Amino acid sequence: MTEPLAPRLRHVQCLDSRGLHRMAYWEWGDPANRRVLVCVHGLSRQGRDFDTLAADLCQHYRVVCPDVVGRGQSDWLADPMGYAIPAYVADMVTLLARLDAETVDWVGTSMGGLIGLGVAALPRSPLRRLVLNDVGPSIEPASLARIGTYLGLPVHWSTVDEAADALWAISQGFGPHTRAQWLALTRPQLAPDGDGFRPHYDPAIAVPFRAITPELARAGEAALWAAYDSLRLPVLLLRGADSDLLSDATAQAMTQRGPQARLHAFAGVGHAPMLVQPEQRQVVREFLLAP
Repeated sequence: MTEPLAPRLRHVQCLDSRGLHRMAYWEWGDPANRRVLVCVHGLSRQGRDFDTLAADLCQHYRVVCPDVVGRGQSDWLADPMGYAIPAYVADMVTLLARLDAETVDWVGTSMGGLIGLGVAALPRSPLRRLVLNDVGPSIEPASLARIGTYLGLPVHWSTVDEAADALWAISQGFGPHTRAQWLALTRPQLAPDGDGFRPHYDPAIAVPFRAITPELARAGEAALWAAYDSLRLPVLLLRGADSDLLSDATAQAMTQRGPQARLHAFAGVGHAPMLVQPEQRQVVREFLLAP
């Protein structure tokens, strides 16, 4: 009987304003494969979100799925203001150096897409192809308000099933999943907490999130559009057709400026497609593996 595929857990030391922190990453496939795919998760998620996609692609790639600092198996930061995109980009540059890859493909969901955008916009970036999953330079305020209703709040669950139900209540935008699929997505989201579980992330990731002012948001949006317009690589833009974070107008603009992204929308999904369902994985697979 064939053993099910499972990732290897690795760590890399990264620099921050107070010293060093360890960033965890999950690695699939042949570690000697020079073809590398990096998959980066959303704001309150972690690298195991990509288990299904990674298992699908690890015959072609060395697939690396980091837990962004403050999440999953990675360290928490002493200074919560370090939970910001520029610092995450710096961590990923350190990771890419560890991987020793000359060229890299990137799949980024939400925050992971913005990190990928930052890496791709660097001079002499090693990125070859970029998948932006339900995110762009302009982020709708309504989605930030929705995320703010739960991010970082203290919570405790007695069982995995209770946690799965609670997480599903705030994750309807992920679209339809079977109970087995949802439990597989839920388990890595949990950390043991006495007689039950808590979310796997540092609650302090909410500190810089809640510090965003309209002025900071406008400045950030302008910087992201400038980065996007500078890109010179193929970009696939995925959108949940019902997304409250990536508007249709922003998505259309992304097809017309900068790298002129190829857009694919998934019906019945909001923010954000989880790339578990076969039709979603097939779109990503065809883009990445095209000649």
